Amino acid sequence: MIINAQNLYYKELNQKIREASDKDIVIENCLGQRYIGDGQGNKNITIYGTPGNDLGAYLDGCTIRVMGNAQDATGDTMNDGTIYIHGNSGDVCGYAMRGGKIFIRDNAGYRTGIHMKQYKEKKPVIVIGGTAGSFLGEYLAGGIIIVLGLNSEDTVPVGDFCGTGMHGGKIYLRCIRLPQDLPKQVIAREANEEDMEEIKGYIEEFCREFGKDKEQILNSKFFCLVPNTKNPYKQLYTHN
Repeated sequence: MIINAQNLYYKELNQKIREASDKDIVIENCLGQRYIGDGQGNKNITIYGTPGNDLGAYLDGCTIRVMGNAQDATGDTMNDGTIYIHGNSGDVCGYAMRGGKIFIRDNAGYRTGIHMKQYKEKKPVIVIGGTAGSFLGEYLAGGIIIVLGLNSEDTVPVGDFCGTGMHGGKIYLRCIRLPQDLPKQVIAREANEEDMEEIKGYIEEFCREFGKDKEQILNSKFFCLVPNTKNPYKQLYTHN
C-alpha cells in the first residue's frame, strides 16, 4: 500500500495506516506529520520524507524505516519493534523506551535514551552511527546505548553530561578518549571481549542496514560505561 502524505493532515494519515489491511506500507511526501506508527505492531512502514514528532511512540512490534531525518521523541515509550533512521534523529529519541531497537545512521540530538529501562527479556537498544548531543542516557535504568562516532574518530562522540543520573544499563562509546565530565557515579572502562560480544550483533545489524564496514568498526577501541554501585546517587532534593 502506498500513501501520498502530501497536504495530508496527520490524523487522516494515521487513520489510513491503522485501517490498512496490507502489512507493507510506503508513505511518500511525508512532511512533519506526527505520531506515525504509534502503537502499531506487525506492519512494515517505509517513510520517504521527514516524519514529525513521536514517530513510533508506544511501538509494539512494527518495523519503521525513515529514508531521511526524524524529528523529536522518536520511539517514545516504545515496547517492541525496530526503527531505522537513514539520517539524523532529533532530541529525546527513545525516551522511556522499554523494548525494541532504534538504529540511527548519523547523529542524534539531546537527551537520547533518557529514562530507558528494561524488564526481564525486554532490553531496549539504541545504536547511533555518528555523535550524540548532551545528556545521553540521562537517568538510564536499563538497556544498551551504542555511539559509534563515525567520521569523528578524533573527538569525543557525545556532548556534555553523558550518563548523568545513570543507575542501570550500559553505554558503549567508540572513541580514543572519554568525556571529561563523566559523573562520579559512572564507571568507565575499556570494553573487554565479553562486552564486544554483547554488542556485536547490534553493530552487524547497523552495518547491514546502512552499508557500513563492520570489521572496521568492531576492530576499534570501545569504552563501556556502567553505574558505580559503590557510589550511587544519594542526595534527595526536598523543599521545606
